Amino acid sequence: MSEPVPAPIPAPVAAPVSDDPLGRERSHLAASRAALRAMREDAESLDIKDVTANWVNAAVLSRQIEERIKALADLSHTPLFFGRLDYLHAPGAEQAEGAEGEQFYIGRRHVHDADGDPMVIDWRALVSQPFYRASKKDPLDVGLRRRFGYTGGDLTAYEDEHLSDPSETAATSKLLQQEIERPRVGPMRDIVATIQPEQDEIVRSGLGGSVCVQGGPGTGKTAVGLHRVAYLLYAHRERLARTGTLVIGPNSSFLQYIEQVLPALGELEVKQATVDDLVAHVEVRGTDESAAAVIKGDARMADVLRSAVYSHVTLPTEPVVVVRGSRRWRVPAYELEAVARELLDRGIRYGAAREALPQRIAHLVLVQMERSGEAPDDRVQDAVARNAAVKAAVKTLWPPVEPAKLVLRLLTDAGFLAVHAAGILDADEQKEILWAKPVRSVKAAKWSAADAVLIDETTDLVQRTHSLGHVVLDEAQDLSPMQYRAVGRRCTTGSATVLGDLAQGTTPWATRSWAEALTHLGKSDAVIEELTAGFRVPTDVITYASRLLPHIAPGLTPVASVRENPGFFDVRAISGEGEVVAACEELLRNEGSTGLIAADARIPDLAQALTAAGIGHLSPGEETTHETRLTLVPASLAKGLEYDYVVLDDPQAVVDAEPDERTGLRRLYVALTRAVSGLIVTHTTPLPRELS
Repeated sequence: MSEPVPAPIPAPVAAPVSDDPLGRERSHLAASRAALRAMREDAESLDIKDVTANWVNAAVLSRQIEERIKALADLSHTPLFFGRLDYLHAPGAEQAEGAEGEQFYIGRRHVHDADGDPMVIDWRALVSQPFYRASKKDPLDVGLRRRFGYTGGDLTAYEDEHLSDPSETAATSKLLQQEIERPRVGPMRDIVATIQPEQDEIVRSGLGGSVCVQGGPGTGKTAVGLHRVAYLLYAHRERLARTGTLVIGPNSSFLQYIEQVLPALGELEVKQATVDDLVAHVEVRGTDESAAAVIKGDARMADVLRSAVYSHVTLPTEPVVVVRGSRRWRVPAYELEAVARELLDRGIRYGAAREALPQRIAHLVLVQMERSGEAPDDRVQDAVARNAAVKAAVKTLWPPVEPAKLVLRLLTDAGFLAVHAAGILDADEQKEILWAKPVRSVKAAKWSAADAVLIDETTDLVQRTHSLGHVVLDEAQDLSPMQYRAVGRRCTTGSATVLGDLAQGTTPWATRSWAEALTHLGKSDAVIEELTAGFRVPTDVITYASRLLPHIAPGLTPVASVRENPGFFDVRAISGEGEVVAACEELLRNEGSTGLIAADARIPDLAQALTAAGIGHLSPGEETTHETRLTLVPASLAKGLEYDYVVLDDPQAVVDAEPDERTGLRRLYVALTRAVSGLIVTHTTPLPRELS
């Protein structure tokens, strides 16, 4: 590959002034941006004509270069670096990475100058770790930690901590607080400049082990999971490039909300999906009653399905006779049965065993040939395995199984279900999941989301599911045991990061404990971490919402807000929708985004009221703009979303919309904790007694 000489880096716009630290930092920012442009130009000008042997290599290399160019994009409103570390050198002391007097600027990606010297260090590098971990008690060889403040893409302030100066008292970083509380418009952004020590420990934990993060509202668990992906891709890029990574979210609105975080960190290859996307073997057009969905999501269904799949194996009663030329070779039934029982005992997947069976039978024939003095080779064995008599025997002994057809039979044939659910599901449970009307075919069936998971489980019994290197599962508390199994199949040979909050479980099958959930996931050895410091939700808001915890998650540690700004909070008894609209108008006078959250049934009336008042609004997942900053959010879709300000309409209606009170109160807890800076609760009916 011919690589051009890097373009010289233009001189900074403003000459550094010796007594102007901010001016020097701005000069370094300008020089770093110029260096990044030069790196991008180098990538754009690469000539691959002389190094590609064929069009396949050329296509692969061209794609890699395109991805490299994308990763080197300079986002004008995103700071290129957000911190600086000045390392010390104590004689005789062991140094972490820095040497005496060295300075490192910490940013979202690595930037080097024309000589290859670093101008910005990737936040994931080992030398950057003290930016998040160093403290007065343990400075980690750092003399000074400098944080930078930005307005748009312009560097406007800095703040120093002299970690090795015993006379300087540790104080809360104002810039850190401002960054945490900074109003937002648009999708979720990264927290790379504000990662806290307890978060950083999770982010940098190794690829080999799985981690489960229990975190209440505003503790940053979603951001921690996404930054962990970015870190693992940095530390284990080649391995994960082969095995793949996946982020699983609760719904498409949530995935749209978080989709820009990893690209902003330079990671463009991570796929995102919902659990429904993973198990989309059939079109989902139906819904289940709550009781049926709970049974179908129960881990016991895996045993029912396994019994049904392997019931197709029929032990032989007749021999197999293979004719080759003038010779006939007879394999007796008892030998065929021994082969079948061995495959069953080994627990091989149904489809893999069926593929192995012809070769096993052929081997028995070859043993007879060798005893008779012949010298057959592998080609003969393959020919015997393809013999019509062997094929017919395999079809009878180990017939093919179509997963969707098998699940359809279980759900429509009471007798078939009774045989395979015996001792697993009682009669009432079997009756609950049986369909009332017969269905002609798989395509005609109105499958539910829970049915699709059953088909996925059956598919895995027949043929192994492909495993990825790492999976992040967010809002995990809402998954059923069978859904956990579906996710676990995607990381059997890899690791997982599980994120959730038991108090926010809003499905009838919501997780009761992380130990139980991790067992279903196949990661019972995962380390469980708890985040209890709230960075995003104001003190008054989280205190009010935490009144629900004794009723929805007894024993769970309440989130303690570390925000110095208590935020804005108000509860208002109102007479109608006009006052809800007025509350939205009030909050829209502030900078940032506003969410109006209400029970799903209330959404059409509120949408009409907003339109009549001339207030434009968006649906969840649509990106806010400076012109349209209000999102109308059904309570069922609020989970995982954040807004600077929130109006919550009629809490009792949110509770009443759910099938039971506990689920309703959990849904209310979610809705109450979506605000970053302020919350107005409006109600025409009395508030739930749990909030009183």
